[in-house]
Amino acid sequence: MPEEKDSTKSTDSHSKANGHEFRVIGVPRRRVDARAKVTGQTRFADDIFLPRMAHCKLLRSPHPHARIRKIDASRALACPGVYLVLTGKDLPIQYGILPVSQDEQALCVDHVRHVGDPVAAVIAREELTAFEALDLIDVEYEVLKTISNPEEALATPEPRIHEYGEEGNIHKLVALEFGNVEEGFAEADEIFEDSFFYQGNTHLPIEQHAAVAIKDPDGKLTIWSSTQTPHYLHRALAKVLEMPAAHIRVIATPNGGGFGGKSDPFNHEIVVAKAALVLDRPVKICLTREEVFYCHRGRHPVLMKFKTGVKKDGTITGMHLQTLIDGGAYGSYGVASTFYCGALQTTTYHIPRYRYEGCRTFTNKPPCGPKRGHGTPQPRFGQEVQLDKIAEKLKMDPADLRLGIVESSNAMTANFFRLGTVNLAECIRRVVQLSGWKEKFRKLPEGRGVGLACSAYLTGAGLPIYWNNMPHSGVQLKFDRSGGVTIFCGATEIGQGSDDVLAGIVAEVLGIDTFDVRLFTGDTDLGPVDLGSYSSRVTLMAGNAALQAAERGKALLAEAVAEKLAVPRERLRFADRRVFDSTAPEKSVTFQEAICLAEARFGTIGTVGSYTPPKSPALYKGGGVGPSPTYSYSAAVVEVEVNATTGWIAVPKIWIAHDIGRALNPPLARGQVEGSVYMGLGEALMEEQEFRRLPKRLSHALVHKFPSILEYKSPTSLDMPDVITELIEEPDPRGPFGAKEVGQGPLLPIMPAVANAVYDAVGVRIDEVPITPEKIMKALAEKKAGREPRFGPSHFPHVNWPEPLRVPPPWEGGDGNAVNDVARRAKPRPEKEKVLAS
Repeated sequence: MPEEKDSTKSTDSHSKANGHEFRVIGVPRRRVDARAKVTGQTRFADDIFLPRMAHCKLLRSPHPHARIRKIDASRALACPGVYLVLTGKDLPIQYGILPVSQDEQALCVDHVRHVGDPVAAVIAREELTAFEALDLIDVEYEVLKTISNPEEALATPEPRIHEYGEEGNIHKLVALEFGNVEEGFAEADEIFEDSFFYQGNTHLPIEQHAAVAIKDPDGKLTIWSSTQTPHYLHRALAKVLEMPAAHIRVIATPNGGGFGGKSDPFNHEIVVAKAALVLDRPVKICLTREEVFYCHRGRHPVLMKFKTGVKKDGTITGMHLQTLIDGGAYGSYGVASTFYCGALQTTTYHIPRYRYEGCRTFTNKPPCGPKRGHGTPQPRFGQEVQLDKIAEKLKMDPADLRLGIVESSNAMTANFFRLGTVNLAECIRRVVQLSGWKEKFRKLPEGRGVGLACSAYLTGAGLPIYWNNMPHSGVQLKFDRSGGVTIFCGATEIGQGSDDVLAGIVAEVLGIDTFDVRLFTGDTDLGPVDLGSYSSRVTLMAGNAALQAAERGKALLAEAVAEKLAVPRERLRFADRRVFDSTAPEKSVTFQEAICLAEARFGTIGTVGSYTPPKSPALYKGGGVGPSPTYSYSAAVVEVEVNATTGWIAVPKIWIAHDIGRALNPPLARGQVEGSVYMGLGEALMEEQEFRRLPKRLSHALVHKFPSILEYKSPTSLDMPDVITELIEEPDPRGPFGAKEVGQGPLLPIMPAVANAVYDAVGVRIDEVPITPEKIMKALAEKKAGREPRFGPSHFPHVNWPEPLRVPPPWEGGDGNAVNDVARRAKPRPEKEKVLAS
């Protein structure tokens, strides 16, 4: 692997770093799957049609909380064209993405927990027949009390939505403390206490969920699905169907967008797999857009309380964060989400003492889960808006305040996360310069303003979901005597460009073009395991595995060519589909000839590579959430125009800088940044997963207020502002060719930057998202009446926060080793086994 340390500057033909010329890496190029997508040849899951294929539709509960007393499917089974009706008794085994949250069933057996929970499946000759037969299934329910929000969950121990978790309807309680926070507050010159609310929202991918299953000629199961995590779907299928995993093949088709919403194993995938095995014919399902809203797994609504102590120069002395999280009806990634809500605050700014208390509750709404940024946008919003308030009170420029407290490269955070390269300061300086921040902040006319915010995010999670010592990603390469190279990897292409990353890395190492590379990815039968497209892990983890496999293949080819040309291996270079002597380039062979020479000497040429992240020093319970091989950083300045008469917000321009390490394909990297900006604007200004209660005669059903993209508002292309993107490139040695993530981090600063810009424009704080015209008008009315000019969680009903779990903090006793003390003090509560750290 080349040892580049300096930033790269892309040109039209090649990229250079530290005297080394790249011909693929860092060079703007067409992504490898672009032609298929623009010509409509990409086959998504719903594009798959097989002979004798049947269609599946799911009957979903109209009640948010009820017992199933009886299901009679006899009328549906008698309907012409209906092949099969499945109910919960056919698939009773529970599953889930996390080992601690195996709480879902493919079809509910005796308990429905939200409107849209599936209770039966009809498989028929035509999709319309299956849909019509749903009305012929009779279900008798016993309606239970509906729990509609976390406040009700805390106040309502019975009935329980699930029997596991903490007491009552609390799913997860977390309490972590690092350093003596009260001592930090005592040292502070100012203490700031603020509450914030982040409304839930959904992913809104263009493609709905779809799956096709078949029993193959050998009697084994194959399923094509629009999943982000074929490996974990593979595990769930083996468990629920009680089949050997080796007899199941999962093929992750290209995704028309995932954003985290397709990273759970879903009930519809398991149902069609079961139906295909029973009927011995292909079975297909494609969810309607309404059903996608019921699957959800989107952003958790979070109520937050921040208490932060600072010195007069802005230095943070201590922070205490509390979060109350609405988890919806199932666990999903919720335990991890609860930890994530407090994990990454320390990776951005230097916080020497930190306390986090989190509470996730079950409610009778579709389950929340991971959405782009997973658990971190909510507290990032609160922290960055509070920093704006701190800067104002201290009479400091918000950019200068942040520059004074940014974390350092290779630092160890208070909660024992080891950082990699940190170029947040450069990100801040770049957006300040590009946006003309100094000339605009607090100086624009009334109704116009600018806001600044920053963020940090993972470049791959440090631990797998099921803890083990095996690699997180593997790659196999096949070198063909025709001159082509084939990549086999479990990595999943969800639109983010992971196939292009793998092809680009291999092509760069071997000196060939990406057009010479074939890819077979996301197939559990063909490639080694990759854990999935989540936590911004693919570029670093699958990329490093591909780099290792390519370097091993290159070494074999070099040895054979060196013998042929009678030159030392060290003098050989691979470029332009040739292998040549660097001191006498005319002495060369073609890449195809190099493969033939190596095959003649060594036999068939195939290599493998794998990647396992370094061990984390966070040796306490809960410390597995948040560690990463390295972290990315972003800073953004948002300019807004607010109409004081209507409250309408327009965003004409955004400047954003992202610390990417190295951009492997700059146009793709910029596209990821702009996609994050687009999604962030939606969350900031309009997107919300709202629910309403129906009249009493309908059992107080809690239903989704907007289960369609007609009413669920999201920005269109007409709402997208000009975006000025700067990629800050300082290669990180932990990433392939120095690359870090770009898929999720750039989203995080957008929402708080909008909120800060609104305050600059009209002088009112909206301490919650979305920031709508109605909220601005209410806040302006309060300001005009002489009351506190704000609209946010202070207006919410009083919340009785759950009593935090406490154990003696690590600094009281112990051997002085903070890591050991934290691990030692991570004890369960006496009455039950509770997951808890210091």
